[in-house]
Amino acid sequence: MEFIIKISQFLLSLSLLIVLHELGHFIPAKLFKTKVEKFYLFFDVKFSLFKKKIGDTEYGIGWLPLGGYVKIAGMIDESMDKEQMALPPKPWEFRSKPAWQRLIIMLGGVTVNFILAYVIYVAISFAYGDSDVTVDSLNDGYWIDNPALLDIGFKTGDKILAINETPIVNDSDIGFNLISAESVTINRSGVEQVIDLPEDFLGKYSSSKSKRNFEYRVPFMVGKVPDTSINAKKDLKQGDIIRRINGKELKYFDQLNDIVSGLKNTVVSVEVLKADNTVVQQELSIDKYGKFGIAPWTNNFSRFDELGYLEVTRKQYTFGESFAAGGYKFTKTITNYFGQLKAIFNPSTGAYKGLGGFKAIYDQFSPVWSWPYFWGLTAFLSIMLAILNLLPIPALDGGHVMFLLYEMISGRKPSEKFLERAQVIGFFILIALVLFANGNDVFKAITN
Repeated sequence: MEFIIKISQFLLSLSLLIVLHELGHFIPAKLFKTKVEKFYLFFDVKFSLFKKKIGDTEYGIGWLPLGGYVKIAGMIDESMDKEQMALPPKPWEFRSKPAWQRLIIMLGGVTVNFILAYVIYVAISFAYGDSDVTVDSLNDGYWIDNPALLDIGFKTGDKILAINETPIVNDSDIGFNLISAESVTINRSGVEQVIDLPEDFLGKYSSSKSKRNFEYRVPFMVGKVPDTSINAKKDLKQGDIIRRINGKELKYFDQLNDIVSGLKNTVVSVEVLKADNTVVQQELSIDKYGKFGIAPWTNNFSRFDELGYLEVTRKQYTFGESFAAGGYKFTKTITNYFGQLKAIFNPSTGAYKGLGGFKAIYDQFSPVWSWPYFWGLTAFLSIMLAILNLLPIPALDGGHVMFLLYEMISGRKPSEKFLERAQVIGFFILIALVLFANGNDVFKAITN
């Protein structure tokens, strides 16, 4: 079921982004009376799943979900239609249009992606508002067990005060600032310390086997007891909290392993705080691996807030206020993503090790359907798609824009032979990047 939910979100988001991006090229092309021969969701290599011709354009769905495209007549693109380009230019072809019209057509896709992201951020600000966790409310700091963080000096219990001398107020500030972090100021047992991050920190951080980062210290709350669990028949309900094991206090879930390390294959007495705040004593079994066989519930923030483990701040926006709130999220995401790209293209940071492909994107979707999360991730992916398409690589929109700007500034149009060769080079660069990114996914799957 989890796979179905995640793959459904992945394909829905990808399809939406591709169709709207290509529509951004399609609409100005039509406005400028340029013939569009094909409009496809996904690639139709050899054959398509569906196609229908309406007017001059064939609309279809391909079988290879690696993107989509519009084929504009008289344009040197990935189709490399040399036969058409060998004929004299026609008035309805892309190459016959003024440079400014061609520039608008080429920028249409990324423009739509940026507009889409902004509209989504405005909409989710208005519909759902904002919620965050204040770092001051985490009385005993964060749970840290990622080797990449432990190796440079972080410990469970550390409170994050500042990153690069920028004060950290909310938990979400950490992720946005960590990309460009050189130092982190912490409070450890009442004493302020500064941890300097090595230059290759991002490489080690992104390639770490552990996916946990700075995690909230929350109680051992029951999320689910599988039918195969050793405690499947015990009186445990979702939301119950295990507070003591054989008399030892279990304040946080991260303390569990230390408490049960010597209790494998035993029955223990536990104190359970029920959802109605009553306290009961019962016996639970621990299997040969030192596990209760209970899936924890780690994101019941309203309950954690109620019990004093953290403080959730919530803010609702009026329709007018949502435009500013959405704009803040929009610009902050763009700035953050440019920071990521800067790090990726700097080999000394090692950030390229964290570059991922389609599996990495798929992994970002939630195993449970959450519209706020879905739309937030779709907005981010829309910005990512726009920025990547603007890279000055032939075969990408940015490559076409680069040559068009050269033409508009110099007054000289690059030869079609040059553009064909540049397109081939750009295509191989893209293939290399796709293989590297998806190869990283495979490597991580094997090594982790």
